[in-house]
Amino acid sequence: MTMTPARSSPFMAMSRDPLHPDVIYRDERCFVVRDINPKAPVHLLIIPNMPINGLAYVGPGQVPIMGHLFVVAEEMARREGVALSGYRLVLNNGPDAGQTIAWPHVHLLGGRELGEMG
Repeated sequence: MTMTPARSSPFMAMSRDPLHPDVIYRDERCFVVRDINPKAPVHLLIIPNMPINGLAYVGPGQVPIMGHLFVVAEEMARREGVALSGYRLVLNNGPDAGQTIAWPHVHLLGGRELGEMG
């Protein structure tokens, strides 16, 4: 599986356009969109505004941004009505994990029983 580089991904246009119609949440550090190929009734992507080519490029300077993604994930789970029933957060890294865009982002999945992983 080949990955789309961060700078040529659809995330780049979304991160730069404050009025992008697919963005359902935005703040100074990240934005949220619905996955175009959902794996659950609720499947959101929480994406940092800053393009990062992969987790190998995340260092101490990105800790506030990466941690913020999880705070936003909880808020979005509440808004989507899955905070109490449960949801899964997934962060894929690399082609073997199924990552298709070289820009780390968190998947929030919920709305049904997801089963065990592994």
